[in-house]
Amino acid sequence: MRIILDTNVFVSGVFFAGPPYQILKAWRNGILTLVISEEIFKEYQRVGEMLGEQFPLVDLQPILDMVRTRAQICPVKCLPEPIADDPDDDKFLACALVCKSKIIVSGDKHLLKVNGFIKESG
Repeated sequence: MRIILDTNVFVSGVFFAGPPYQILKAWRNGILTLVISEEIFKEYQRVGEMLGEQFPLVDLQPILDMVRTRAQICPVKCLPEPIADDPDDDKFLACALVCKSKIIVSGDKHLLKVNGFIKESG
């Protein structure tokens, strides 16, 4: 199963037990395929660096290295027009559309509002 993880879910899976952690664990065990774009990866890195400054004992680099080597990286271009209420979220929709992933895991209210976008577009 091919999935895209919003940054908040990715980070939650690294820091906390619960459903986001279980999703990352399933990906590490080869049950799920993580699909990302360069733009998504850069956001993971940016947030990881920011958290590293706030929590110096936490090192996200090993998981970021794993994402870089094991995730499916999709060549994505910008959407022709914004879809989500927050244009920063469009990178997840564009990745899902280009890479034909029907599942975006997110707790972001802007992304949740466009539920069904991939089904309607693809």
